[in-house]
Amino acid sequence: MDSQGIQELPTTWRCGRFLFDFNKRQRPIVMGILNATPDSFSDGGKFRTPQDAIAHAELMIASGVDLIDIGGESTRPGAEPIELQEELDRVLPVIEALKDCGTPLSIDTYKAETMRQALRSGVDCVNDIWALRQEGALDAVSENNHCGIVLMHMQRDPLTMQFKPEYQDVIAEVILFLEERAELLTTKGIDTNRIAIDPGFGFGKSLVHNLDMLKNFQQFSKLTYPVLAGISRKSMIGKITGKDTNDRVSPSIAAAIMAADRGAKIVRVHDVPETVDALKLWEAVNS
Repeated sequence: MDSQGIQELPTTWRCGRFLFDFNKRQRPIVMGILNATPDSFSDGGKFRTPQDAIAHAELMIASGVDLIDIGGESTRPGAEPIELQEELDRVLPVIEALKDCGTPLSIDTYKAETMRQALRSGVDCVNDIWALRQEGALDAVSENNHCGIVLMHMQRDPLTMQFKPEYQDVIAEVILFLEERAELLTTKGIDTNRIAIDPGFGFGKSLVHNLDMLKNFQQFSKLTYPVLAGISRKSMIGKITGKDTNDRVSPSIAAAIMAADRGAKIVRVHDVPETVDALKLWEAVNS
């Protein structure tokens, strides 16, 4: 807030070699999901070889993706952690092949060493479901002067997060957590314009919690950081529609539009061409 109590919205987001200027764009950044994994909840196994992952990234780039989020470890509910070297073997060849593609790259990881090696290999952003709470993670991003950082809220851990999640006030508690994590980063000398926040749909939240967060998504903008909405194909959509993960494209796009209407600056999605086209229409109407 400024001295008159007026909410200040983020104007830029530094993402490594790239700077997103929200004064010059109205539609949210489209972050395309690239899972180089055998077991991710929606597309696990589809892009598990570097060649398949690279080909999918090229399709996303041709479709207008703004940022590619590369992950080598599934964090779906109940997922078991994998060894560091296995994660590195999955993501580093993909990063190496794409580092000069002209589109920003993000690494979806909570492991400090994966962050370091991915940043050295050319990624522009660290997207961490643990909000840099794992050992060494905060130091890993502090060592880099320009990478973007996405801090996500998660209750407990992927193995246990969906076992009866409880909140007194899910929105207030998520906001407080993200505020505290962001403030910790700034005390370490990390510029505020490198930080984005993610309330963490489906990460330790019931259907009621998820719907409450989407309905009141604009509340997360109070922190004045770019807010990411990651709802694409998630179980909350399946519970409402009764559709399997591969049949959740239309409601996922609807969720992205609802989040955009409520202030999302980044939408993390599986279905890039459809989301980009929908947001172009949204932008035309709202410009």
